Amino acid sequence: QVQLVESGGGLVQAGGSLRLSCAASGRSVSSYTMGWFRQAPGKEREFVAAITWSTENTYYADSVKGRFTISRDNAKNAVYLQMNSLKPDDTAVYYCAGRTGGAWDYWGKGTLVTVSS
Repeated sequence: QVQLVESGGGLVQAGGSLRLSCAASGRSVSSYTMGWFRQAPGKEREFVAAITWSTENTYYADSVKGRFTISRDNAKNAVYLQMNSLKPDDTAVYYCAGRTGGAWDYWGKGTLVTVSS
């Protein structure tokens, strides 16, 4: 079983930056595709970014492309989300997730990011 714990959320002004971290435990996630999702108040959870395990291809939602960067450190069993040029619309609870097949099997409990205008 894999446990995922997010950290790094907080309050930041518009235009600022935050770096989210996701620490995995229980087993290595080096062979997993890892991703970040977010859920804003009153909205459904949405995809933000993902990174594959083998070639480390990255994928981004259009709304964050060019501003957010996902990365991973397999030696540390961790995944990161660097968020720059933050906007109030980025305010949400951010979740780390992992999968080995088509479904996202593992989820963290989330970390809150609040962007003030």
